[in-house]
Amino acid sequence: MRKETIFYKKNFLIYGFGKSGFASYKFLHKKNYCKIIDDNKKNIPQKYKYKTINYNQLKKNNFDYIVLSPGIDINRCKLSKYLKKNSSRVITELDIFYLSYPKIKKITITGTNGKSTTSKLLYDVLKENRRDVRLTGNIGNPTLLEKGLKSSTLFVIEASSYQLEYSKYYRSEYSLILNLSPDHLERHGNFKNYIKAKFKLMQNQSKNNYVFIENKNNLLNNLIKKNKIKSKICRVNYKKYQKYYKLITNHYFKNKSNIKNLSFIFALSKNLKLSFKKIIKITNKFKGLDFRQQIIYESKKLTIINDSKSTSLSSTIPLLESYNNIYWILGGLAKKGDQLKLEKKYFRKIKAFIYGKNKVFFSKILSNKIKYKISKNLNYSLLLVFKDLRKNLEEKKIILFSPSAASFDQFKNFEDRGKYFNKIIKNYLKK
Repeated sequence: MRKETIFYKKNFLIYGFGKSGFASYKFLHKKNYCKIIDDNKKNIPQKYKYKTINYNQLKKNNFDYIVLSPGIDINRCKLSKYLKKNSSRVITELDIFYLSYPKIKKITITGTNGKSTTSKLLYDVLKENRRDVRLTGNIGNPTLLEKGLKSSTLFVIEASSYQLEYSKYYRSEYSLILNLSPDHLERHGNFKNYIKAKFKLMQNQSKNNYVFIENKNNLLNNLIKKNKIKSKICRVNYKKYQKYYKLITNHYFKNKSNIKNLSFIFALSKNLKLSFKKIIKITNKFKGLDFRQQIIYESKKLTIINDSKSTSLSSTIPLLESYNNIYWILGGLAKKGDQLKLEKKYFRKIKAFIYGKNKVFFSKILSNKIKYKISKNLNYSLLLVFKDLRKNLEEKKIILFSPSAASFDQFKNFEDRGKYFNKIIKNYLKK
């Protein structure tokens, strides 16, 4: 499929050279004038150094577009004043993709928790139905690196608030806005701004597009009332599909959060001509994603879950509600404004083991609610867990590694953290 030639012989500044910035450069540079800049020069490989531009040279160039990578915060970057002055020229990778391929159908999934799992599950369902489907965005390849596109190609795009925040033109035929809870407030400042970033998916849609939201999402409903929304609004009530949940045996869908997210796929099925039978079949076969509620060990007496992807308390709560006799390992860099919204009836079945930089923050949250011990690192937390575990083997136990915090105090990212947990847990299982 030929892309639209809107971007031809234009001048581009690509700000941020991570996955998204690199993809934008690869897509644009053959037919356009492209320069690269990054606040961290180490992010730019040697072979692309000749394409860089320094801050003093910006005034000498008249860029048509400034492509902003998701990791760049306009309010806290080195080019803050420049970007604000030239805000009309700022676009994103998603904008480039939409303007280049406006006729390709897109399903965009956003929300706070479960975006990746929902996106991958929908992708698997569509693959089973022999669709030419691509899984991109915050999961898989960047959209602009996908090749061999046809008019029948369908994109499933996981979009974060960072990707949507500065997008101007991006439009999706189908938009799914899953659960929303306070997240990334260190970037957005407050919950209201975070919601606004997600809401952009709705604002750019036309009358022929669909947006799926939770039935009782008052935050979005209030924004809909205040804004002129052209798209068709589909309110998803997960209780409507209760009879189908009984047919699902996959442990990933034991908790209410994943069930609610699954209901969005059921709701979308009519538009995509998907049978409930096939959705259930693929859901039961679904193996999940690494470090997302991943069961890495199971016996009659013990289950170990690696949920390293959890970076907030809200993402952990569904798991705390789904199991008994939990040894909960948590800690790292806490999210601003995070809260433990867990009913009292669950407190007694949990023992918590806190590690990482923000130990004091988490101990205050758990104080007088959940029994906890503090340790210097993840390895020592596991030592304490297994010491207690060997004293209490009469009932089945759950070791839940769900940090509820960012990883950057001790690890590169959540993947690095998850791999480390898998490595050290083997030593304890041998003993």
